[in-house]
Amino acid sequence: MLIDFILDPFQFSFMVRALIICICVGIICPFLGAHVINRQMGFMGDALAHSVMPGMVVSYIIGISPFFGAIPMGIIVALLIGFLVRKTKISNDTSIGIMFTGLFAIGLIMISLMGGLTVNLEDLLLGQVTSTSVSDLYTTLFLTTFVLAVMCLLYKQMIFTGFDYEGATVIGLKAGIIDYILLGLLSIVIVVTLQAVGIILVVGMLITPAAAASLVVNRFSKLVLVGIAFGIISAIAGLYASYYFDLPSGPSIALMSTSIFCITFIKRQLQLRWAVAI
Repeated sequence: MLIDFILDPFQFSFMVRALIICICVGIICPFLGAHVINRQMGFMGDALAHSVMPGMVVSYIIGISPFFGAIPMGIIVALLIGFLVRKTKISNDTSIGIMFTGLFAIGLIMISLMGGLTVNLEDLLLGQVTSTSVSDLYTTLFLTTFVLAVMCLLYKQMIFTGFDYEGATVIGLKAGIIDYILLGLLSIVIVVTLQAVGIILVVGMLITPAAAASLVVNRFSKLVLVGIAFGIISAIAGLYASYYFDLPSGPSIALMSTSIFCITFIKRQLQLRWAVAI
């Protein structure tokens, strides 16, 4: 009975593709999310998710995969935000807010003006990983491999600049370049995640698993590993909930991620109270 429950969804090829994509999302989001939390860039992830909307709409208009419009758009926006913060007196949050609202509004207007545009706005905003194609799967696998390779290659440098930016600069690290690389990777991860959880809920996978892990462990390396475990569990559990209860995949995955955070938070509070009582 349990075996049937586990295997039944995967008699369909679209569910197998969805499972692989969910696992990819569950790995790369918490991995990068740990760095995002450490640098207090959570709002950046949400803003980038909304800012790629015009690029995705252009892709739909010309009939190509949304990846090809969203990824360049995301990288451009991420680098532009980084440039504005470094070269002007505009604060980080202000720059993000300007880009976020302006580009998201442009994307929605483009959709409304293109009457014949065959795009499901609900899938775009909330995600629907079960409708991904084989080409989407291959693109996701390639991008996941690329992001993981770069993150592992620059792992120590990113940790150093994240915890001590000035110190990293003093010893000769190109801290600014590393920051731009991180922003570029963040835009790629967000675009990959959009197909699973949509524009609105992307932060649910980028931030929440890593935040839950921070309540369980103290060392950064362990935070990354535990965050990845939470991310994979959230993605797979959400996929099962989506299949068996006929729910949209994005909210299901995000809800599972939030549930794990709530459990770890309650567990942490109980441990603290027990320690005080002793």
